[in-house]
Amino acid sequence: MSDPAADFPLLRAIDSPADLRKLPQKKLPAVARELREFLIQTVSTRGGHFAAGLGTVELTVALHYVFDTPHDRIVWDVGHQAYPHKVLTGRRDRLHTIKQKGGLAPFPTRAESEYDTFGVGHSSTSVSAALGMAVAAARQGIDRRVVAVIGDGAMTAGMAFEALNHAGSLPADLLVILNDNDMSISENVGALSNYFARVLSGRVYAHLREGSKKVLRQMPTVWELARRSEEHMKGMVLPGTMFEEMGFNYIGPIDGHDLNALVKTLRNLRKLRGPQFLHVVTRKGKGYAPAEADPIKWHGPGPFDPASGTIFKEKNPGPTYSQVFGQWLCDMAERDPRIIGITPAMREGSGMVEFSRRFPDRYFDVAIAEQHAVTFAAGLAAEGLKPVVAIYSTFLQRAYDQLIHDVALQNLPVVFAIDRAGLVGGDGATHQGSFDLSFMRCIPNLVIMAPADENECRQMLYTATTLSCPAAVRYPRGCGPGVPIEQEMKALPIGRAELRREGRSGLALLAFGTMVEPAQRIAERLDATLVNMRFIKPLDEDLALEIAARHRAVVTIEENATAGGAGSAIGELYAAEGLQVPLLHLGIPDRFIEHGSREECLAAAGLDHASLAGAIERWWKLQSEGRLRSASGA
Repeated sequence: MSDPAADFPLLRAIDSPADLRKLPQKKLPAVARELREFLIQTVSTRGGHFAAGLGTVELTVALHYVFDTPHDRIVWDVGHQAYPHKVLTGRRDRLHTIKQKGGLAPFPTRAESEYDTFGVGHSSTSVSAALGMAVAAARQGIDRRVVAVIGDGAMTAGMAFEALNHAGSLPADLLVILNDNDMSISENVGALSNYFARVLSGRVYAHLREGSKKVLRQMPTVWELARRSEEHMKGMVLPGTMFEEMGFNYIGPIDGHDLNALVKTLRNLRKLRGPQFLHVVTRKGKGYAPAEADPIKWHGPGPFDPASGTIFKEKNPGPTYSQVFGQWLCDMAERDPRIIGITPAMREGSGMVEFSRRFPDRYFDVAIAEQHAVTFAAGLAAEGLKPVVAIYSTFLQRAYDQLIHDVALQNLPVVFAIDRAGLVGGDGATHQGSFDLSFMRCIPNLVIMAPADENECRQMLYTATTLSCPAAVRYPRGCGPGVPIEQEMKALPIGRAELRREGRSGLALLAFGTMVEPAQRIAERLDATLVNMRFIKPLDEDLALEIAARHRAVVTIEENATAGGAGSAIGELYAAEGLQVPLLHLGIPDRFIEHGSREECLAAAGLDHASLAGAIERWWKLQSEGRLRSASGA
């Protein structure tokens, strides 16, 4: 393959940040222009996270230019903004493989590069991790600077403020950079503001500031006046009083696209000791007009035409599960004024755009705050409303304590619409919804359902709203098998499975959720009995026991970790009843499934049709041969 950076003479010569640091500073703006254009051209061919990375081009160049990476540590929050970082750290020629099987990981990953100092995927972890690194360097006597780059969206999570509160109380050499891309660059972020940033980050100011404190503390009245005057001055000129109160030396805001200002300020800050806070204002999608105009649409587009800004849409056979949920939520809201929709910053992904427009007073985006989302819902439910929390499986993990203590323990009727359950594809291991059945199944009072198709999803969501206890409906990313969706909503009988096929071979397949469709074809080929289990909790124990009594072997199939999952529930039931029926559990194996298409991820987990059929047929053959040998020996 030809060099993808052949049209970028400066970028082509940068194989590591050391190469970048050899350039004179006056060439950095040209490097930034090439890097931005390279991102546009490369991402357009395959898709990927886009707008956030365009906004951090200058910041990334400045960081690797000023800091001695990888000796100095840069910790990126989430990683949507880290594509420029990957390009400058030796992965330029592989950027076109990002999110594909065997290609670059979608987020910074320690196993991929020494420059990826901390693996990320879930937001708001950067300050905590960077603080740990700074403390470790101090304890080991290593002269190292540590930088955390966190976006304004990630700052909405409580974990970020917990880390800031801790960091400000320590003498750790830590620089936190707030990449603020939610506002346009206003007048106070021009030459005057950049001047203040450079002055307040300089050594002279720092020495005067600390020296003054030592002298003035001996004169309490004068010291208090000086302290208040400094705070008042900063409060008028700089919006950083809160961070100063937390123990940081606040600098900014500065223009995050002004490379000279960034380099000068970072050079000053690199010399300072203790916790420092730099506020940088950037623009998502910077340099590409369509992304600047609509950064949400361009957050993670598929392939697109860079000239026209046309995103090539995939052909879908029908509505996605997220769209099914969104339509159901609107339909429910029309008939029941108690319905409230809640999302932790995933309005578009969860299919809630239409609901937010039609029912704005009943729609709550709580930002990246999953714990708050769940307990907020509990409070609503405690007062007689019907909250529906739309949340990705991977993000529900972050609110596990609240799920148990604030919802289930109090038996509050909160509905959890769990999107992206199972294997999601390109976003990889950090976003696979592999564990929700396992971590929910052990919680008392909680009803758990998994639909086999789009219509069943709609009916299960409705069923959840009829209950006086918490309930979860977990469904996958993308489209279902394409069954017709009934507009009339009917509550399903709780804990009752559906016998889909009666076989005569002696083999029974108990399938959960998305695995019903591939199991159907396997059952027909092997003349096996097939059950759509529907409920993980409570199980249809009567049918499961009946199946065991009249079949020679049973297979459970789920798109969840086999450890502690739905199949384990069947095994526990059989063990409690003293049944010794041969039992095979098929699900996500005990390892993290990396990125690729959803189909490739299913294959990697052994859950695609071919892998399932092969595994079941081999096992069933062994069971049949074993029984025949046993019978002939008798």
